[in-house]
Amino acid sequence: VQLQASGGGAVQAGGSLKLSCAASGFPFDDYGMGWFRQAPGREREFVAAITWSGGSTYYEESVKGRFTISRDNAKNTVYLQMNRLKPEDTAVYFCAAGRLALPRADEYDYWGQGTLVTVSS
Repeated sequence: VQLQASGGGAVQAGGSLKLSCAASGFPFDDYGMGWFRQAPGREREFVAAITWSGGSTYYEESVKGRFTISRDNAKNTVYLQMNRLKPEDTAVYFCAAGRLALPRADEYDYWGQGTLVTVSS
């Protein structure tokens, strides 16, 4: 199983980034997908999740209206479009796969290695 996250980088506040997570080694379209993030000195927190079909999405309150999660099952890839970025969005972002698209990290079976997003003020 592999989850390869990419697309992180440094951006100024108000800017945008799009993260991608390419999956392999498991039946991607049977799994919900989630994005989590971990800032220095803080616990890993839920950001967004999407069901296996893409029919339902869920967001952490602070990213609602700014971030959009989507998936392309033909490409085994999940995306996180991040707009109007804020310095407090700075973190390592992880993608994860679980049977259900839940906001709890312990519900996910597989994890990617993370990609760093740095937002400067």
